Amino acid sequence: MMQGTIFDIKHFAVHDGPGIRQTIFFKGCPLNCWWCHNPESQNIEPEDFIRVNKLDGKEFKKGEEIGYKITKDELFKIISGDKIFFEESDGGVTFSGGEPLMQADFLYETALLSKQNNIHTCLDTTGFASEKTIQKIASVIDCFLFDIKIIDNELHKKYTGVSVVGILNNLQWLDANHKNVILRFPVIPGITNTSKNLNEIKEFISGLKNTKQIDLLPFHTISKSKYNRFNKEYKMGDTPAISDNEMKELKKEFETIGFTVGIGG
Repeated sequence: MMQGTIFDIKHFAVHDGPGIRQTIFFKGCPLNCWWCHNPESQNIEPEDFIRVNKLDGKEFKKGEEIGYKITKDELFKIISGDKIFFEESDGGVTFSGGEPLMQADFLYETALLSKQNNIHTCLDTTGFASEKTIQKIASVIDCFLFDIKIIDNELHKKYTGVSVVGILNNLQWLDANHKNVILRFPVIPGITNTSKNLNEIKEFISGLKNTKQIDLLPFHTISKSKYNRFNKEYKMGDTPAISDNEMKELKKEFETIGFTVGIGG
């Protein structure tokens, strides 16, 4: 039986789509963004790590495994356990990650099962997938939370490890086919929120005909300690978090081009 690999399930989520949601975090991502807030999601395989807790000046170490295999039926049983909350709030299930499209067949089957049982589906995605994959998945997804990071292809490859061309093509296809898309823009100091990139982002999304909502996701440093636990390089150094005032000014910029703008998703 087909299995997928996930690393977390968050119940009663309110920032991952409409209403009260259950967010399923898929393991594995083809991108390697410098600012990634979930470095434990990047490797598609389960991983061991050491959690260190301090108490009264002493360190206590405990081994943990991140990620586990699960079948679509096992996962749907968990999803359907929250159905009453979905119905009362117009919520549903959100597939996040990592990048769920790395496990496209498992994602499709789980989303299809959800749709067949009248559960609203969201996909939180980088958009990095083949045209064939995105079009198949679109048939079982009600709402896309679609990341848009950097328009310049060379800079996108530098900071995420992959080309942006296919991502932008997929976004344009979803928009042209009247899919419900909410854009998500991570605001990263010196990388995504440069004048050049902001102008290019605004120019590109202004050309979308049906997508008119964007959430601005402020950079924070909360995940820095995760990199140490997983022996990964933290490339953001001492980059400070984005201030509330900066976010408010950026919100105004996107509102001037006709977008409904949220901060924080």
